[in-house]
Amino acid sequence: MRLAILGGGGFRVPLVHGALLADGGVTELVLHDVEPGRLAAVERVLAEQAAGVPDAPRVRTTTGLADALSDVDFVFSAIRVGGLRGRRLDEQIAHAEGVLGQETVGAGGIAYGLRTVPVAVDLARKIAELAPEAWVINFTNPAGMVTEAMAAHLGGRVLGICDSPVGLCRRVARALGIDPATAWFDYAGLNHLGWLRAVRVGGEDVLPKLLADTGALESFEEGKLFGADWLRALGALPNEYLHYYYFAREATSPQSRGAQLLEQQRGFYAEPSLAAWERTRLEREATYMAETREGERDDLEGGGYEKVALALMRAIAYGERTTLILNVRNGSVLPGVPADAVVEVPCVVDANGARPLATGPLPDHALGLVTAVKAVERATIEAATTGSREAALRAFALHPLVDSVSVARRLLDAYAAAHPELAYLA
Repeated sequence: MRLAILGGGGFRVPLVHGALLADGGVTELVLHDVEPGRLAAVERVLAEQAAGVPDAPRVRTTTGLADALSDVDFVFSAIRVGGLRGRRLDEQIAHAEGVLGQETVGAGGIAYGLRTVPVAVDLARKIAELAPEAWVINFTNPAGMVTEAMAAHLGGRVLGICDSPVGLCRRVARALGIDPATAWFDYAGLNHLGWLRAVRVGGEDVLPKLLADTGALESFEEGKLFGADWLRALGALPNEYLHYYYFAREATSPQSRGAQLLEQQRGFYAEPSLAAWERTRLEREATYMAETREGERDDLEGGGYEKVALALMRAIAYGERTTLILNVRNGSVLPGVPADAVVEVPCVVDANGARPLATGPLPDHALGLVTAVKAVERATIEAATTGSREAALRAFALHPLVDSVSVARRLLDAYAAAHPELAYLA
């Protein structure tokens, strides 16, 4: 089986490669990137990882997209348009206006989407032309928005993944003392905007027991982050990224995650090695979402994106039927959300791809937020695919975390001036 990673010089690629070494299904791994230096750094780390591992996949690097997509079975899309420098600018410009700059939520997410969607759409068109039978697994953020833009050209053959829902479900199972493989997790929403509404074991919803137990509830990440009282008021467990909405004043911070990561990774790419990568990875994980927390994380396990991606790939390649929370077209799963909109819900996956499972309607407060944010995502996609500056302004102005049309105008002007990738907006 042949796998291509677009964005193959990215810092997380060794996580995927490490999982592939344990899996054994991929025989050739092709890394594609527009920066040869980053490709060379990652190639060196992968060689160290594979040392002494029998039947490790053959690794090849290329800057040619057609070469990367030749005879490919699966494509992992993990690009970062503008790099960490772009992320740093996104955050700094938002912070200057007193609004959230996080890369997937609010103004920062819109700016990142405006840079990324045109490139992702071009990739989708080329994949459809050069590798029409390939399955595309999208890692690229903002994951829901990018997956929706790519799906216009790839249909159901592009599936978006995120490790936040599976991490939440894993932590909840641990707090309940249950095996996650025996439970059904009723999770629904958008990427970085979803809620765990029930945990069914043998037909019984055991989530109310957890909500009633303050000690157990506040023993894990989301319980600490949101507090037991607020979680009981919601009657559900939100994705950790909802902290930016529920505690917007506290979450808006001048700290720049992009600047921090840029500095962390600069040393690794200058002198790459497996040891340097591992050290930098642990530093990165320890400070994840640090702007929303007073202390360090209590869950630094690896096994997020890469394990979800490999489980998804195996289910399709070998017909190993499984259930995963994915970003897919809605159909009729979430009432009140357009059928062609990408949502994040449990799906049955097999050799035919992913089929979203029926779920109950979202409560009004959740549906209202989902509807508002989906409108912003669609305005961003419209701007990115048509060049409409009006659509881009609408995206900024209508986001729940941007509190003024005047602020939206200044944000748009500042991002357009800072990012040459946005020269297409007219």
